[in-house]
Amino acid sequence: MKRIISWLGVAALAVTLLAGPGTAADKDDPAKYGTKLTEAKQVFTELMTSADKKVPQKLLDNAKCIVVIPDMVKGAVGFGARWGSGVMSCRGAQGWSAPIFVSLKGGSWGLQIGAEKTDLVLFFMNEKGAHSLVTKSKFTLGGNATIAAGPLGRSGEAATDLNLNAEIYSYAKSKGLFAGISLEGASLRPNAKANQIYYGKAISPDQVLFASKAPTTVPPEAQDFLSVLPR
Repeated sequence: MKRIISWLGVAALAVTLLAGPGTAADKDDPAKYGTKLTEAKQVFTELMTSADKKVPQKLLDNAKCIVVIPDMVKGAVGFGARWGSGVMSCRGAQGWSAPIFVSLKGGSWGLQIGAEKTDLVLFFMNEKGAHSLVTKSKFTLGGNATIAAGPLGRSGEAATDLNLNAEIYSYAKSKGLFAGISLEGASLRPNAKANQIYYGKAISPDQVLFASKAPTTVPPEAQDFLSVLPR
């Protein structure tokens, strides 16, 4: 037990060090979250414009919600820890909803060591999983909803011609390249504090995502992020 606790502490330290020292931009102000939206737009644009491997069109056409988490941190010394924050929007009759902020946490066990940052994109293929995310106190990828590594390229297009069996498909960019990734066991949830700070008041993620009730006039960074999502 002591050894496990020690590894947990080292993994957490690796994550903290990789995240870097705090700066004035780390203060809880709207500008910090506006920057997060700008980073999310860049990550999604890079995924969509990948030269050699494309996300299958059928997956883009049928996605109900999209989560983008720039710079998810993964650190490990025996026990691995993942942490990240990002944004989420859902598709409705009037287009994509105003984005809300979300956080992701998770762990893994195995022969692993080191730390890295990864950009992450999740496609929710039905509203069931997305509704669970905003209504449950804890939403576990692979538990509350099936998750699979997202297909890429011509083989991925062929694989999705028949059906989309998973509820969530995930993509990650590490070392400059996107690939499918498995995130079984990670927990994803709305970030109430971030949403309140960015929009200036407490909001209902369920109302924003599924009832198209934007909390205020959608700020420019949020509009820019929505502009790159699939039509």
